[in-house]
Amino acid sequence: MLRSMTGFGAAAGIAGEREVRVEIRSVNHRHLQVKTRLPHELAFLEGDVEGRVKKKLKRGAVTVSVNAATRADAAGAALNLEVAEHYRAKLAELSRRFGGNGTIPIEAVLPLPGVVGFQDDPAELEREARGVLKRVDEALGKLVEMREAEGGALEADLRKNDAEMLKLLDRIDRRMPTVVRAHQKNLRKRVGELLDGHAVDDAELAREIALLADKLDVSEEIARLRSHAKQLASFLDKGGDVGRKLDFLVQEILRETNTIGSKCNDAKVAHWVVELKTRIERLREQVQNVE
Repeated sequence: MLRSMTGFGAAAGIAGEREVRVEIRSVNHRHLQVKTRLPHELAFLEGDVEGRVKKKLKRGAVTVSVNAATRADAAGAALNLEVAEHYRAKLAELSRRFGGNGTIPIEAVLPLPGVVGFQDDPAELEREARGVLKRVDEALGKLVEMREAEGGALEADLRKNDAEMLKLLDRIDRRMPTVVRAHQKNLRKRVGELLDGHAVDDAELAREIALLADKLDVSEEIARLRSHAKQLASFLDKGGDVGRKLDFLVQEILRETNTIGSKCNDAKVAHWVVELKTRIERLREQVQNVE
């Protein structure tokens, strides 16, 4: 299935003696870039969190934020009075400086880092780690669901523009013989006007007409574009992390289209080439979002 690189997932629950909320966001990026924001007491989980993200995602700038708060009914909690008093004194000073009375409620101090901690219990640490990583997995699952849902919308739009591109190519292909004949007719007329009744060297004229037809020939470019369009559809059928391949393919499609535009001096074809570039630009924009 095709995936977008943008998405969001969140999960919350209990991790040992803590209440944990995990939020994961992802946006476009050429490669996979993972940033973690963990409380200092859970910093040891950074490698595990990154590893889980890398197993699920291939591209995108991903930010994992973990917030943890001590449960009100935590059994193993320990109060660090020195840290609490330090915070209270600093907050009271700040309060008085801005016109307050310096009274600081306990509710303002308890959530601050280091005020409430736990005994160094390996079993409790393990329970916390399992709980946090479980929420990370849940949030990742929701993120992937969102990326796949957006990927479905991207795929539909890419297929639509791919089909419209093929229709425009068919119009250009059908128009080209008429364009070549019109240019050949104009060439004969101009040569006749220049010679002003003098004899025309038929062999020389035939050679110039052949050169003109070769110059206007865009059949190879059209064939390559059709092949690229077919390959694009094949990548969409395959799904997965095909974003880089699609990006390169769209660049090739634009290059061939520019060649057609530069070769053919015809108003109708020029109009269709502009439409074709509009479709290609839409493809390019959407491909930037594909994993």
